[in-house]
Amino acid sequence: MKNWDFKLSTRLISGAGSSRQLGRLAREQGFTRSLLVTDSGLADLGYLDRAANLLSDAGIQSFAFHDFASDPDSAMIAGGSAFASPLNIDSIIAFGGGSSLDCAKGINFLLTNGGRVHDYQGYGKASKPMLPMIAVPTTAGTGSEVQSYAVISDAETHRKMACGAPGAAFKLAILDPELTLSQPRQVTAASGFDAIAHAVETYVATSRTPMSEMFSRQAWRLLESNYETVLRRPDDLSAREAMQLGACWAGIAIENSMLGATHACANPLTAHYCITHGAALAMLLPSVVRWNGTVAAARYAELLALANIQVKGDPVETLAQRLEELAASAGLVDGLSAAGVPVSDLPLLAAEAAQQWTGSFNPRPFDLQGALEVYESASRSAGA
Repeated sequence: MKNWDFKLSTRLISGAGSSRQLGRLAREQGFTRSLLVTDSGLADLGYLDRAANLLSDAGIQSFAFHDFASDPDSAMIAGGSAFASPLNIDSIIAFGGGSSLDCAKGINFLLTNGGRVHDYQGYGKASKPMLPMIAVPTTAGTGSEVQSYAVISDAETHRKMACGAPGAAFKLAILDPELTLSQPRQVTAASGFDAIAHAVETYVATSRTPMSEMFSRQAWRLLESNYETVLRRPDDLSAREAMQLGACWAGIAIENSMLGATHACANPLTAHYCITHGAALAMLLPSVVRWNGTVAAARYAELLALANIQVKGDPVETLAQRLEELAASAGLVDGLSAAGVPVSDLPLLAAEAAQQWTGSFNPRPFDLQGALEVYESASRSAGA
């Protein structure tokens, strides 16, 4: 067995209604003046006022920032830092989906260490202590609440940058499935498939460890069996909780094993065509599973066994078809062509995908030719 390291820096609080403890928990952490990062949609739904009131009741003054969009970019991070800089805050609370959580982390880098968010691409480039943070995720997808990385887009090139540091990990995360009930169906669909892709990719990543594998397995088991349920019965709180925990377990697996070719190919699609990240993954993951089949068939068969899915001849094809079924149940776009990606653009996309860091952890060596083959396969509709 190879040597390995495992870390979990975030305390987890889980259960229906657990977000009502936000004020008390923040106070226990010593928060007194907090930047409250949440997107404008949640503010319109009243979540911002609710969070601010919980903090106020605990004697904590909060300052709301929501001037950012999905897939926050470097300009939005700079704007958040400029907003918070004169406020003398001692803490940050991220309340929302993965964009809110990544935005909070990005702002933290600039507030505490200065410069531009570009300066922190990679890991461990923040030399000064960062502010303590709490995450309250309202989606079941990215698992950012248990990761020490923020994924931020360059405002000009739209290239995604992974910026990590020990201080970028949340001190505490509150997992309240009640908060996910208000998600629009398309958000449930895209974020949920994002989590599914995390579970599948981390389970075959070359950097996986015995501990990360455990979280990947449990994430897959929860996500595969509950994804269709939350789409059919969006008020099913038990299924919502399972999805939220599955996304969190997959996030822990990412933190300790990284991802693969699916994410490497997804990022250029989002950058060039503004395709939602989860939707891009749904278009690509079955093709990547098929492409990886020559080296990962046994691992994919283990995932099928965990989900009690009967293998129909080839385990690789069986898993790929199950992933296509899940995407279809969510109404996610079937194939790149249907999403408006022209075949003539595939070489450019492949060149960019081959440079993505996540591709280096793929079980089958991933390069320009491999990326092109994945894109060509994904350009055809499922079952074609």
